[in-house]
Formats: sequence, C-alpha cells, structure tokens
Amino acid sequence: MTEETIITRIEPRKKISFLEWREILAYRDLIYYLALRDVQLRYKQTSLGIVWVILQPLVPAMIFAVIFGYFAKLPSGGQPYLLMVLCGLLAWNLFSSSISRAGGSVVASSALMSKVYFPRVIVPIAALGSVLVDTLVACLVLAVVLWLYGIDLHLQMLAAPFFLLLALGAGLGMSLMLASLNVYFRDFSHLIPFGIQIWNYVSPVVYSADLVPEKYRFIYAFNPMVGIIEGVRWSILGDSKLTPLMVTISVVWSLVLILAGFATFRKVERGFADYI
Repeated sequence: MTEETIITRIEPRKKISFLEWREILAYRDLIYYLALRDVQLRYKQTSLGIVWVILQPLVPAMIFAVIFGYFAKLPSGGQPYLLMVLCGLLAWNLFSSSISRAGGSVVASSALMSKVYFPRVIVPIAALGSVLVDTLVACLVLAVVLWLYGIDLHLQMLAAPFFLLLALGAGLGMSLMLASLNVYFRDFSHLIPFGIQIWNYVSPVVYSADLVPEKYRFIYAFNPMVGIIEGVRWSILGDSKLTPLMVTISVVWSLVLILAGFATFRKVERGFADYI
C-alpha cells in the first residue's frame, strides 16, 4: 500500500482579486490598532495634544486671509476670505497629509513587516487613520467658523463628503505608489514634500479659480485638486467656479490613481523583504 504525496503549490496572484480584498477585511482589526497607534504616537507626548489639530488649519487660514485677503485684495467670490481658505485647506490637507504620512509608512514599518505576515498594503492604509482624525477635527473647526459668520445649513453641504472622499481616494492612490517605490528608491522621501509644495502652488488652496484666465481654465481643470477644492467650496459656501468638467476630471483622476496605486503596490511588494 503506497501513500499518496500531496503537493500544495503557493503562487502569488497575478492581479488584484476579491480574495485579496477579503484578506484585507480579515485584518481590519490590525488596521484599527495600527491607526490607533499612529494617532497616539502623534499626540501622546505633546503638551497641547489635540489643540495642534485645531491650530493646523486655523492659523494658516488666518494668516492667508490677512496677507491675501486684506492686503493683496484677492477675490473670494463674495465670501469671507477666511471661509474660502478654510474650505480649500480642508480638502488640501486631507490630500497632502495622506501622501506625506502614508508615503513613507512602509519603510518606517520595516521592523514589523520583516517579522510577521499580513497584507503589506495594510500599512499605508492604516497610516490614513490619523489623517481622518485630523480631517474630522478640521470639519468641526470649519463648522464653528461658519456659525460665527452666520452661515446657515443647506442641502448643498451634503455634497461635501463626496468631494472629501475624492481627495482621500486620490491621496490613497498616490501614497500607495510612493510608499512602494520609496522602498527601492529612497529619493522619494525627499521628493514627496517637494512635490506636495509645488502641487499646493498650482491648486486653488489660498486663492479662487477666478484668478485663472478663462482661456486657461480648461487646462487648469486637469489638476484633480481643482475640482475637489472648488467642489468643497461650492458645497459649503454655495459660490464657486465649479464646472461639470472639473468634477468629471477629479472623479476620473481619483479612480485612476486608486487603481494605479494598488496595481503598483501589488507588483513591487514581492521584493520588499530584500530591499527594506
């Protein structure tokens, strides 16, 4: 009587599948605890704690309002300049913070990744936890400022989460690409803050799209953050240069970045252990 030999061959999947998403969901507790760890480490040893999250959007908005609104007299679409800037910073900080914090998360978690197995994509996803906490606090700050200016609630505000979700999706896609490439090319750790700074200048964060000449707005709209930022302003303040083209481009770019981010991460993660 002979015994049969059972051979189990484990091979990597060739593409992103629903099984992989099930695996990520199976590790949702790990995502939660990694995100909680990031939040605690970020504010645990600070004397002001959560106050820093409040000051982060408020202080720059006040400075920009004084310099560009009061002295430079830049147009604000008939709305208080402080509110216009706060709306822009709400969307921009969500996007830029997602990239800056998650972009280097894989290298920063090298000790953890070399010891135990878990879906590696969880690391940059969990890094977005502290970003979401900061965004929630920023929304509360904006709500207080709206109340101080006497801005009433209206139905358009229900569209604000949609545009913030686009900003989060675009930030997630970019961070997945940068986090994975940063393992092989550490130059990206220097490129990320430099690129974010340049992207900030070409996005209508502290100025309105009114400053862009009409003949150039079609080209300008291909910056995905234009439609997202103007969309947040339109939904909250009700006055913006938002066009259907801007919204369409932002939606398409967000989807493309998410797909490209997961595809890039999935392709290069096999060599993380050799380079990290």
